[in-house]
Amino acid sequence: MTTPPPTHDAFASLLHQSGFGNEFATEALPGALPQGRNSPQRPPLGLYPELLSGTAFTAPRASNRRTWLYRRHPSVVNNGPCESWAVPHWATAPGAGTAQLRPNPLRWLPFALPEQPTDFLDGLRTLAFSGDVEAQTGIAAHVYLANQSMCERALINTDGEMLLVPQQGRLWLTTELGRLSVAPGEIALLPRGVAFKVDLPDGPSRGYACENYGAPFALPELGPIGSNGLANARDFLAPVAAFEGDGDAPCELIRKYGGRFWRTVQATSPFDVVAWHGNLTPMKYDTAHFMALGSVSFDHPDPSIFTVLTAPSATPGTANCDFVIFPPRWQVADDTFRPPWFHRNVMSEFMGLVRGRYDARAGGFQPGGASLHNSMVPHGPDAEAFEAATTAVLAPQRLDDTLAFMFESRLRLFTTEFALQSEARDAAYADCWSGLGARTHKPA
Repeated sequence: MTTPPPTHDAFASLLHQSGFGNEFATEALPGALPQGRNSPQRPPLGLYPELLSGTAFTAPRASNRRTWLYRRHPSVVNNGPCESWAVPHWATAPGAGTAQLRPNPLRWLPFALPEQPTDFLDGLRTLAFSGDVEAQTGIAAHVYLANQSMCERALINTDGEMLLVPQQGRLWLTTELGRLSVAPGEIALLPRGVAFKVDLPDGPSRGYACENYGAPFALPELGPIGSNGLANARDFLAPVAAFEGDGDAPCELIRKYGGRFWRTVQATSPFDVVAWHGNLTPMKYDTAHFMALGSVSFDHPDPSIFTVLTAPSATPGTANCDFVIFPPRWQVADDTFRPPWFHRNVMSEFMGLVRGRYDARAGGFQPGGASLHNSMVPHGPDAEAFEAATTAVLAPQRLDDTLAFMFESRLRLFTTEFALQSEARDAAYADCWSGLGARTHKPA
């Protein structure tokens, strides 16, 4: 039985469990969860135990991720023949085809929503990507442009976990482990290998997605900040167990596997998990809970203090991907150029804007748009923002109604043909710095 797109009341009634990386236990039917063991000879309610491993069995306890599922059908019943399938605008092979690595800044205006019926899967558009799914390194930065719920379709991404950032319209996420509603200003994190579908209660929807091929996202270390601050673990919410009806309606299942897509139609819903326990789970987070830090004396600190989640690499302190936000906050630094400074960064920065205005841009960078500044590509405030910041009276300033973010990676990002040929591409982006003429200073 297919779950219809949700109503407002359905969103309001969802239950959650709290805490990033916590050990959860939840059951949709009383008595469905075994007690005292993971795989009893005769599980409660006749359900099938199934282990979902997000890390190697022998990963250190602190980073080990796994969940035990108790479901109506084991996943093996869906191992029938698959046919190769095309998702035309979802790119995964850096250097292949017409993908390019460019040493110049790129920016896109808000992407137009589709006119034809398009669901989340068909509406994904890759802008930039890096690394190798088989080497388990790199990321892909996408936008999604959709106007139709997935309904009888589901997606399993075995190549990487997915971080979703809605910009317009809420998302109703049905996953094997339960349901989440995610509104603009919130994010969702979907583990590698977990089946999910996306319904659109508000109709046409737009947002961003980061596909992380590397180590799973985690909360960043806080160092001298101490034990509190940035994104707190308690504010991440996991779903409670839920399952779709009797699970007997056919479902079109699309698998992303090794950079390719495969389709099968299975006789039962993949969303038939009646109970589960573990610490590998979809999660949502409201960025309004982020505890922003900043200078209370002078200078603009490094933007790393705005990191919500990090996917580490083998090089300490150098992430495969950082997810960074620039939320509403106070600016109070004395004798300081307060916007982000001019910069050449060894890390690559893909940026999006959920709402409002980014303080280093006076115009051009709009909600629903994006920018890319690859490794060592110069960037910084545009001419108008620079002049305003250098002449501003430095009273305490509240930045309100704003939310920008970055996917920041140690790898350079290839841009796709879609990104380069899109009508949304701002071909005159570099002109925003043309007003920055020569400045000379003569000693008094």
